[in-house]
Amino acid sequence: MLVINLALVSQTSQITASQLNRVAAALQKQAMRDFAPIWNVHATVDAFDSLHDVPPGYWPMIVKDDIQQPGAAGVHLDHNGQPLSLIEYSDSWSLTASHEMLEMLGDPGGNRLVAGQSPKPGQGVVEFLVEVADPSEAPENGYTINGLLVSDFFTPNFYDPVAAPGVRYSFTGAVDGPRKILSGGYISWHDPVGDHWWQQVWFGTQEPVFRDLGRLTARAGSLRSAIDSRTQTISRIANSGPQSALFATALTRTAAVKEATAARADRWSGRIEELQSQPVVEGTWEGGE
Repeated sequence: MLVINLALVSQTSQITASQLNRVAAALQKQAMRDFAPIWNVHATVDAFDSLHDVPPGYWPMIVKDDIQQPGAAGVHLDHNGQPLSLIEYSDSWSLTASHEMLEMLGDPGGNRLVAGQSPKPGQGVVEFLVEVADPSEAPENGYTINGLLVSDFFTPNFYDPVAAPGVRYSFTGAVDGPRKILSGGYISWHDPVGDHWWQQVWFGTQEPVFRDLGRLTARAGSLRSAIDSRTQTISRIANSGPQSALFATALTRTAAVKEATAARADRWSGRIEELQSQPVVEGTWEGGE
C-alpha cells in the first residue's frame, strides 16, 4: 500500500509550534480515520518548522499570512508536477488546511474529471471536476476533531446517477443526494457539447444559481487552480470561518480539550516523578553458578 506523506509548515508568526502540531494531529486523524476508509487513499500528516526540514517525497502544505493574489491560494503543482498547497491564515485556518488536504488527497493533479448528468436543465452528460470539499465547503457543514474545525467532504457515491436509501453522500451526511450542493458551496463541470465550463454556486442567495465560466483558454496549472482562481474558494473559507456558529462551538471544544490534555499531562509528570524518586531495590539471584 502506497502512503502519501504531507508536510504542514507555517510561514506566519501567528501560529505557534504547539498550534501547528495540534492541527497536524487533527488532520492526520481525519486522513486516516475518516477519509482513507471511504476513498482508499492513505496519508500521513506531519508538522515541520520550515520547508528546509521537509524530507524528500513529502507534499508541502504551507500556511502564509498573505498569499498575494486570491487565485494563488489552493493546491498547485511544483516544477516537477508534484502537489503543493498554499493556505491563507485566518482564525479558522484549521478548516482551510483540512479543505486543502482533502482536495489534495482526492485529486493530487487537480485535473480529474468524472462523467455524470448535469444539474442544469437542458444539458446532458457533463464532466465534473473532482473537488471533494467544495459542495459542502461552508464552515457550518464542517465538524470538529480534537476540538478543531475541519471540512466535510463528499464520497464517491456523490456521482451516482440517482439517489438511493441508506447511501452516504458526504462524510457528515449533510449532502443528502448525488451532485447536490449546500449553502455556501459549489460544483464545477465541463459541458463537452458547448465546450464551456459551468458552475452551480450557492453564495448568499436563497437558492443555488448557475453561471457560465466560458472556455478555459490559455490557463496555467491545473483545472482546479483555474476554477478556484475564479471562485476565490480559499479566501472565502478564510473570511467566513470565524463568523460561523460552528467555529464558536469549536473554540469552546478546543478549550475543553486543552484542559483535559493539561490535566493528563500533569498526571503523567507526577507519575514520572514518583518513579524517579523510588529507591532502587537490588534483587537477589538464586541458583546458577
